[in-house]
Amino acid sequence: MAASTDLVWLLVKNNNKFLVKRNGNSNASVTFSSEANNLYNLNSFKYSGLANKKTVAVEAGEGLSVVLATTKTKKANKPSSLVHRSHLKKDFRKMAKTVVNQVVTNGYRPDLKGAALARLSAVHKSLRVAKRGSTKKVSKSRETSSK
Repeated sequence: MAASTDLVWLLVKNNNKFLVKRNGNSNASVTFSSEANNLYNLNSFKYSGLANKKTVAVEAGEGLSVVLATTKTKKANKPSSLVHRSHLKKDFRKMAKTVVNQVVTNGYRPDLKGAALARLSAVHKSLRVAKRGSTKKVSKSRETSSK
């Protein structure tokens, strides 16, 4: 028998392995979560990959591909086939359209549209930087001194 998502959240929101607590700018501390399937890495029920049955994850794949992972709700007792992974290798606009179609249009988790697109943008940007590599600019004073 499966427990409700609200009960699971009450049990794991203050005590779990993935909590990361940091001090903010003021006296208030910020609590992050490093769990899988958490798009913003925030410790909240909406983005929790532990408490929710339907989760969305956007990760870097091999090469320049991006992986969109969603959980299958009917496979909760079979961890090996729990996650459905879609490899996205097209340009950014087509990847964004695929994310919107799978997350919003199909009615999977429409509330996570903005978070999924933000994560897709960040992952795609990091892959472009990794492909291009960092370029080091040489100042004019160093060019003349080396001649």
